[in-house]
Amino acid sequence: MSDATPLKIAVFPGDGIGVEVMEAARQVLAEAERRIGGFKCDYQDLPAGAFCYRDTGESLPKASVAEAAKADAILLGACGWPDIRLADGTEVRPQVELRFLFELYAGVRPIRFFPGTPPVLASQGQRPINFIIIRESTEGLFASRGSGPNPEVATETLVITRRTTERLMRFGFKLAGQRKTAGHPGVLTCVDKANIFSSMAFFRSIYDQVGLDFPEVGKDYSYVDAMSHNMVRKPWDFDVMVMENMFGDILSDLGAGLIGGMGMAPSADIGEEFAVFQPSHGTGPDIAGRGVANPIAMVLSGAMMYRHLGEKRQNPSLIAAAALIDSAVERYMANAGRLPQDLGGDAPTAEVTDLIIKALEDLSSQQAK
Repeated sequence: MSDATPLKIAVFPGDGIGVEVMEAARQVLAEAERRIGGFKCDYQDLPAGAFCYRDTGESLPKASVAEAAKADAILLGACGWPDIRLADGTEVRPQVELRFLFELYAGVRPIRFFPGTPPVLASQGQRPINFIIIRESTEGLFASRGSGPNPEVATETLVITRRTTERLMRFGFKLAGQRKTAGHPGVLTCVDKANIFSSMAFFRSIYDQVGLDFPEVGKDYSYVDAMSHNMVRKPWDFDVMVMENMFGDILSDLGAGLIGGMGMAPSADIGEEFAVFQPSHGTGPDIAGRGVANPIAMVLSGAMMYRHLGEKRQNPSLIAAAALIDSAVERYMANAGRLPQDLGGDAPTAEVTDLIIKALEDLSSQQAK
């Protein structure tokens, strides 16, 4: 792809605060694109979500999926609404549907504490918290979703396949190796329950087999219950960790709690061909429409999209734009004084967005000198 060929970005604005923070992220992304240059993104809004389901009977229309399949990346706002349910009583979750449709097996959840964030732990600040949870996103306990109980018993089947787990482990080892070259420890921790479940012992065995191809990456193991303990006790000890779907669902929320909450937690779901970028938080029905949602998780998810596309397309301008956005958020958090509501401040969404853009402009001007 030449720099002159626009990247097509499929956008699902989402529901509730998803729409609000998506608009904020689009502003930041556009400013980074303008400042760095060397690439062009064309955004196409597509319908999906709870209100789409209410109005049309489809939570993820086939036409939207078809257009998303043509895109270079998918930017997804939070979807769902408590009062809008599917026929089986569950909430509308097109984000889960996309994972299965596009085989997005690697859920990437960065957990990074930005100085300026009110600390959650008494010991916070002693060492930086900066690790990544890789959550398998298409199997595990989510594989049998929608099967439903009979009148007497409810069961779910945990599925671990060699094909998906090998791809997941290879992704994890590559990411840990990349982080090592950037100054991080370069250790991939396998999180499981291999002492109890044969499926988890199988998961661990594949980790060991794939790990032979990555001698430069450190190896470690943790049972999931011990990991939940140590993430609170010493979260700065971890670099990259890989785990089953449900374990990742739970521990990534714990990780978000360590860094100020879900409003600070970006994520990506990545497969061989497609990738979706979205905040980890929900649609915030209690604050939707008030203009007070924290846009940072969505902004950082956009930066993840730029970095992914830059690496995939070998375009250093996209990678530079991602780094600029990350640095702008870090600068805003360290110097703002005006924090979002979920971090104990009273800055509305628009002001937080403007302050991040101001930090981005300042950094860009400094780099140009």
